[in-house]
Amino acid sequence: MTDLTSLEPTSTISVREVFGIDTDMRVPAFDERTDHVPRIDTAYRFNPQVTMAILAGFAHNRRVVIQGMHGTGKSTHIEQVAARLNWPCVRVNLDGHISRLDLVGKDIITLQDGKQVTQFQEGILPWSLQRPVAIVFDEYDAGRPDVMFVIQRVLEREGSFTLLDQKRVIQPHAFFRLFATMNTLGQGNLSGLYHGTQMLNHAQLDRWNLVTTLNYLQPAEEAAIVLARVPEMDTPQGRHQIDAMVALANLTRKGFAVGDLSLLMSPRTVITWAENTQIFHDVKLAFELTFLNKCEPAERTIVAEYFQRCFGQELNARTDDPALQVHIG
Repeated sequence: MTDLTSLEPTSTISVREVFGIDTDMRVPAFDERTDHVPRIDTAYRFNPQVTMAILAGFAHNRRVVIQGMHGTGKSTHIEQVAARLNWPCVRVNLDGHISRLDLVGKDIITLQDGKQVTQFQEGILPWSLQRPVAIVFDEYDAGRPDVMFVIQRVLEREGSFTLLDQKRVIQPHAFFRLFATMNTLGQGNLSGLYHGTQMLNHAQLDRWNLVTTLNYLQPAEEAAIVLARVPEMDTPQGRHQIDAMVALANLTRKGFAVGDLSLLMSPRTVITWAENTQIFHDVKLAFELTFLNKCEPAERTIVAEYFQRCFGQELNARTDDPALQVHIG
């Protein structure tokens, strides 16, 4: 693997040419692709405001956090910008199992010359700090308090990092970058949709230089992405079916917004539904297995109505209560 510590950007790219955004901004980029650079997804659609915030993070060492509902492609957005800059990128999911030791490092026992010795193994944070790496903290609002305070110091632009056990102070690499994604705005699970999220310390939020929101795509753009992911549906009938799938997904999002549903379809769900349709060759069965069976029994009649509205077919919305059944005509 390439030694990342010696790498630096050696060129710049035009944002107008690469991302199609009307600006004269230029961003540093690497000429060499390493193992840590994400693959380019040619089907990905960039949100202009979010893209500009991410590019500012790379170009000017801004700390950028992206908020939005699940399935909008927040982390992928950062990865796809990094992919076009050939910038090494590492994602860390701050779930409940990530501990302070995972981030900072810990002593491990190894064998040297047939003897057991104790060595310090760096965690992902000091490793990234010393390299031109963009580290992305996913589910930032779900991080444990002890983990969040470890991150707080490096949120400063020139924030050094002290390894107490090693009595060593790490200065960040000139091209180290820090990003995060979260579902909430750091104020807790107000919608009831994201259990396990935390109230974020205001001092934490204040250290993020740029905050942007990534919403769901316009229907035509979302349909184009689904079609790019499932090219087998690139037929007149398939495109019509994908348009109906996206329309149904938007109905679930509106239903969720007004409180009719406790679950919504993300773009990720629509792609999965399209993929499953190719497996089962039955759009109704694929829909039931992909989304309907996740819904509460009392809400399946509403979802069945959405399906009928978009596809012109009745859906058998099975529930535990026979009175709530919608029968196929």
